[in-house]
Amino acid sequence: MKLVVLERNSIGTDVDVSCFEKFGEVTYYPNTVADNTAERVSDADIVIANKAPLNESTLKDAPNVKLICLFATGFDNVDIAYCKSRGIKVANVVNYCTPAVAQHTLLLALALAEKIAFYDDYVKSGAYSAQDRFSNFDRTFHDLNGKTWGIIGMGNIGHKVASLAQAFGCRVIFYSASGKSTCTEYERVEFDTLLQESDILSLHCPLSDRTKGLINKEAFEKMKETAILINVARGPVVDTQALYEALINNRIAAAGLDVLEKEPMASDNPLIKIQDSTKLIITPHMSWASIESRNCLLGEVVKNIESFLDRENRNVVNP
Repeated sequence: MKLVVLERNSIGTDVDVSCFEKFGEVTYYPNTVADNTAERVSDADIVIANKAPLNESTLKDAPNVKLICLFATGFDNVDIAYCKSRGIKVANVVNYCTPAVAQHTLLLALALAEKIAFYDDYVKSGAYSAQDRFSNFDRTFHDLNGKTWGIIGMGNIGHKVASLAQAFGCRVIFYSASGKSTCTEYERVEFDTLLQESDILSLHCPLSDRTKGLINKEAFEKMKETAILINVARGPVVDTQALYEALINNRIAAAGLDVLEKEPMASDNPLIKIQDSTKLIITPHMSWASIESRNCLLGEVVKNIESFLDRENRNVVNP
């Protein structure tokens, strides 16, 4: 059995991946892009990947591939129909990073609501030492208690964020982009109502035709000027140019992003011009990547391979 790990470093070099070697001969690559994917999977039986494109172009000369395992929940980098036509099983991992992403969502919301960056800079600049009073609250900040927290994407992460928001005293509402949500614990509203009533709006939905560009210029025009947008879902759910204009024109108060339309961040992304961290915080797609989440992810991929070898469809998205 030959295994190839196309993006070994995507799970972190502080995580031991030698567990794959019990299945056979393993070849590791730190990272893989479109141009070298086909060559690297050519004689593999099992492919372990994250974002590398796996489609007819990259798999047509790889006759032995029987299983693709993803270091991820999303599988938009895999041509599912082509794999099914070839009899190649595709297995993802679900619910491995829910606590981490929910925690990061609250972190971004709290940091922006309390303008933590301003106050940290104020102290470290020496301005606090130079003043003659014990406190400083020159920048107005807000409680979460009593605010309305809107959610798009009421899956595992959305549910966790909703429970944490409630713990802070928020009213929680949500919009179902697919229209198929069965959630009854929280108030479901129409999209315009969500935009108009949310003080904090967090995105936890998958990227699809329905959600691509969902938060655009028209959406920002319907939001409160005091609203905070948090995107830990997928970058293309938010129109980058529209967000930039909404922030610089004070159409909304602030945004916290862990995902971008292009990753790594493009050098010409207009958001890079906004250096005020009380208005915009961007993190490098790391909300999912606590050490606990990454170890869980690794263990789940191992279980997916074991189940496949036992002729079971564990987490298979194209049975």
